[in-house]
Amino acid sequence: MIARFNPESNIRLNSRYDEAVTGAIQGSLFDVGQEFGLGPLAASARRTSLADGAWIDLAPGWVRGADDLFERLVRNVPWRAERRRMYDNVVDVPRLLCQYGEEEPLPDPALGEARRALDEYYAPQIGESLCTVGLCLYRDGRDSVAWHGDNSGRQVRETVVAIVSLGNPRHLMLRRKQGSGQALRFPVGHGDLLVMGGTCQRTWEHAIPKTSRVVGPRISVQFRPSGVR
Repeated sequence: MIARFNPESNIRLNSRYDEAVTGAIQGSLFDVGQEFGLGPLAASARRTSLADGAWIDLAPGWVRGADDLFERLVRNVPWRAERRRMYDNVVDVPRLLCQYGEEEPLPDPALGEARRALDEYYAPQIGESLCTVGLCLYRDGRDSVAWHGDNSGRQVRETVVAIVSLGNPRHLMLRRKQGSGQALRFPVGHGDLLVMGGTCQRTWEHAIPKTSRVVGPRISVQFRPSGVR
């Protein structure tokens, strides 16, 4: 791995959120100088069956030119900080967010290409499009997301949620909601694709835990069907 630091994108976001993003990008040697491109899903996505009718597909390095895409998204996405009520307190959400609905223009043409490729592969399996795009920016190891399933919106028995990870790798954790067993750990970054399918959003939970290690920023790009969140 090599360390890169781009002051234009890593220090200053846009006017909606102008605090510093201070971590340096740990650029991938395999991605240096690559133009944007996508790997063939049929050949690269490795499926692992989980308990309770859930499964995951993993395609390492699915996005080529991922580090440059990361830089563009840091600069061009209107990131926002949110606060949410937790019990009797209102707390900061420990990451920056942006959401694009079905008809909204995306901040980079690469995301549209990725969505079309995911639709071509997964829409026949679930009978609907992955039409919404959510983005999360984890600025450093203090940013996180707690254990959850994407089941607070439209209730479906089975669905697909596809996550493209850009920037520095972080551990995406998976665990069963019921029963015992060790949580699964997937270090994802630099254009890796992880897809959760089947009953995964109902019967399993996923999280990005905080870490005390020095880590740079990561962007998670989530492609979901309408109403799934």
